[in-house]
Amino acid sequence: MEKQDHYSFFQGVERNFDKAAKFTRFEAGILEQIKECNSVYRMKFPVRIGDSIEVIEAYRVQHSHHKLPCKGGIRYSMDVNQDEVMALAALMTYKCAIVNVPFGGAKGGIRINPKKYTAFELEKITRRYASELVKKNFIGPGIDVPAPDYGTGGREMSWIVDTYASLKPGEVDAMACITGKPVTQGGVRGRTEATGLGIYYGVREAVSIAEDMDRLGLTTGIAGKKVIVQGMGNVGYHAAKFFYDNGAIIVGLAEYEGGIYNENGLNLYEVVDHRKSTGSILNFPGATNMPNGATTMEMPCDILIPAALENVINASNADRIQAKIIGEGANGPLTPEADEILNAKGAMIIPDMYLNAGGVTVSYFEWLKNLSHVRFGRMDKRFSENQNGSILNAVENLTGKRASDIERTQILHGPDEADLVYSGLEDTMISSYHEIREEWLRLERKVDMRTAAFVVAINKVGVSYEELGIFP
Repeated sequence: MEKQDHYSFFQGVERNFDKAAKFTRFEAGILEQIKECNSVYRMKFPVRIGDSIEVIEAYRVQHSHHKLPCKGGIRYSMDVNQDEVMALAALMTYKCAIVNVPFGGAKGGIRINPKKYTAFELEKITRRYASELVKKNFIGPGIDVPAPDYGTGGREMSWIVDTYASLKPGEVDAMACITGKPVTQGGVRGRTEATGLGIYYGVREAVSIAEDMDRLGLTTGIAGKKVIVQGMGNVGYHAAKFFYDNGAIIVGLAEYEGGIYNENGLNLYEVVDHRKSTGSILNFPGATNMPNGATTMEMPCDILIPAALENVINASNADRIQAKIIGEGANGPLTPEADEILNAKGAMIIPDMYLNAGGVTVSYFEWLKNLSHVRFGRMDKRFSENQNGSILNAVENLTGKRASDIERTQILHGPDEADLVYSGLEDTMISSYHEIREEWLRLERKVDMRTAAFVVAINKVGVSYEELGIFP
């Protein structure tokens, strides 16, 4: 990897890994294998844009092959570089291990500003990138399964799956080569809001534990907690939505153009309408404008959710963060220096590789759906409704009372795909949080929660390598 003159995201991940590795039982060779990226594919390819040809720089990194396929998103951004993609691929390995998703970590990126291109031009770039991945065997249902990330979405995923299928005629599981697809193209219901919902479930579980909240001087429960969300993209919006809908007070919102703050709370849906009509969250009635996102994050609150890009909280501003709980919605929003400053202040940092794992968890469900070729709920929805109806009728006959129409609707409802996806995600986030917390307590809280999460991940990946028997 070429020398970095600036902060190296990958080296920051390695530093966190090294902090945790000493609390595991694995020998140095296995730890080195876990830490390193297995495959780094850097490509440049020409695409005709308008009347000229542009040479596009792109990457795909497979961090770990301890389990296959590898899994990780594809981002379109001018900030894409090898260091960033390697770091994000590494985090994907640890993230999948923490939430018990049987994938190795990967990540991809194209160094473009997607806003500069028409849909037709983006399609040409995306399809060419997909064909390069196919050419080098860097994509496939059992090899490497990409997903959306910053700057991409279902549209780009549908272009990729179509390109893959056209280059692999007759492959029955072609749909499973990528996740985050539109539902009509084999996607799963609930994927769009999955990361934001996972953030909500994770923070909700953290604030439900009285012992931990007492240490922070907070009460249990989401209701009444003051929350600031930085980033109003898909992840940030949905996180804010679930917090708001469940009784939290959204006091601050930050975007690239600046932020807004109101200590009495903001009506999230009115802010969204305001943004649609004006193109900005600024100048929202009753709120104070903030000059930038960093200033917004420094305002008083109980919970801060940085849900945009990495390194937004660093050595220069960490000491001004007032939140008692920082839930990392983005990948790597805190630098290691910020970690140390905030932990010294007694803040609870819920780490990214656990908290934003909702996306990869639901991507796993989508992959399973594509491999099984059947929609979740199709086999049991009517059976459940009929069985629930029989039970309800029996209870009504025995008691001589009739359930209300609302109660009857709730009881008779059989699980559809979204219900099952939400249920699976909720169970994953709750059980994974307690795995991390148990490790944290085993280490007598002498480390931060991020280090405990890394220990959990390293232990799982290390055991996989040992069981593979690949160390002759």
